Amino acid sequence: MSDAGAAETLFERIIAGEIPADVVYQDDATFAFRDINPQARVHVLVVPRKRYRNVGELAEADPELLSAVLLTARKVAEIEGIAESGYRVVFNTDADAGQTVFHVHAHVLGGEQLGMFGKPQAGVH
Repeated sequence: MSDAGAAETLFERIIAGEIPADVVYQDDATFAFRDINPQARVHVLVVPRKRYRNVGELAEADPELLSAVLLTARKVAEIEGIAESGYRVVFNTDADAGQTVFHVHAHVLGGEQLGMFGKPQAGVH
């Protein structure tokens, strides 16, 4: 982990129960809870219990844990009733992508028609 020895992240404090969260699912490897600023009807964050800075670092260091995060994302979609209609799994990696908590996390989004990625296009609303 690149942040070994650094102060606890917000997500570590949530996982530890120090900060309340609306927990959707948890197991030995992952923890899933509702985003406090949802960008879709369903917006759940899936966090590995072991901290890695971003998805690239996680993939290199522990591919099995990355797989567990993705399996939990699928489980969340099933729990939330969006597995059949469709859902999006997004990892933001570093500041330009919008990552603000440097503990890798997947956003599970769905429950409605989602827009496109990236910058808004001219004439598209």
